Amino acid sequence: MKNIVIIGGGAAGLMAAITASAKKGNNVTVIEKNERAGRKLMITGKGRCNVCNNCDIDTLIANIPKNAKFLYSAFSALPPQELMSLFEKWGVALKTERGNRVFPVSDKAVDIVDALVNTAKKQGVKTVNSTAEKLMTRDNKIIGVKLTNGNILSADSVILATGGMSYPLTGSTGDGYTMASAFGHTVTELKPSLVPLNIHEGFCTRLSGLSLKNITLSVFEDGKKKPLFCEMGEMLFTHFGISGPLVLSASSHIRYMGKKQYSAFIDLKPALSVEQLDNRILRDFGELQNKDFTNSLDKLLPKSLIPVIVKLSGIDGGKKVNQISREERARLCSIIKGLQLHITGFRPIEEAIITSGGISVKEIDPKTMESKIINGLYFAGEIIDVDAYTGGFNLQIAFSTGYMAGSNA
Repeated sequence: MKNIVIIGGGAAGLMAAITASAKKGNNVTVIEKNERAGRKLMITGKGRCNVCNNCDIDTLIANIPKNAKFLYSAFSALPPQELMSLFEKWGVALKTERGNRVFPVSDKAVDIVDALVNTAKKQGVKTVNSTAEKLMTRDNKIIGVKLTNGNILSADSVILATGGMSYPLTGSTGDGYTMASAFGHTVTELKPSLVPLNIHEGFCTRLSGLSLKNITLSVFEDGKKKPLFCEMGEMLFTHFGISGPLVLSASSHIRYMGKKQYSAFIDLKPALSVEQLDNRILRDFGELQNKDFTNSLDKLLPKSLIPVIVKLSGIDGGKKVNQISREERARLCSIIKGLQLHITGFRPIEEAIITSGGISVKEIDPKTMESKIINGLYFAGEIIDVDAYTGGFNLQIAFSTGYMAGSNA
């Protein structure tokens, strides 16, 4: 009988436990510091859980900006369609939405967590509610795990699935990096990914709480003509800058924060060309002949945004609309079609959805997820130096690497 210990009961850890326990004769234990497993899974996709992306392996690889090739074997072992079949088999009906994003039909992340936890239980997986303190080895081979309460669990193999540094309240506090680095593993620079952005412009604070829908957000690296990111969707102004789905997606495309300068541009009216927007403004002005400029934009823009746009346009707010020149209108159109924000940095890693960086992929066998340094030590999920864009790709990494580690441990 093989004793397999998995540290971390998140997406990767639970999938590893289910896969390892499916092989007869394995004694599988999950060490989970929270009272309930899958805490972070519960809050993914705004509580709906974007399980994966219903796409092919090439598309998966294209959505991973760093060390994508390392994941090829894991994705081949458990591609999205097979992952979806597993959840359907475990009683969770799934649906595919815009951008091939896959969610439970119920729109409840708890159904995904329950399916993983219940399947693991049915297969005899034991859960220990405690915190792992350190790995135990002899002759460069894993022999067990010491817990913070002093207990020792003997193990023929250990799977580290402790997550990253993001959302520490869910248990991701970076313990796995400390345990692995104590035995010579390299931890690459840890940075936030899928994270809100700090903005230089002070008006963001005044706009805090304003949600913009159906706008286009573009992010440029200074000196480059082509945007790093350009998508239509939803975003939110905050006291520090900007957040929301579009912003989180955009952040993962910014790879050299601090070394290079970045700007964001918001097209507040993406459905209208500049000419169409000018005609629309002229029409509004025509209906409001003797109104002051500052009172003429109610039909066009959210109320709290109007003073900001008026100031940026350089047009006197008290000027009558019938006195506004073509040049002034052109300036107004250019701001509405491209409200510029200067990005000063990421929010702290604790506020990020995903950690970029982790255990170096050069030290992990991509065909098994086993350490090349310590025999019997495996890695799964966010602890590895791979991260992806939004759309279910990060959870696919967790499930596929968990499956691979569980199969080989």
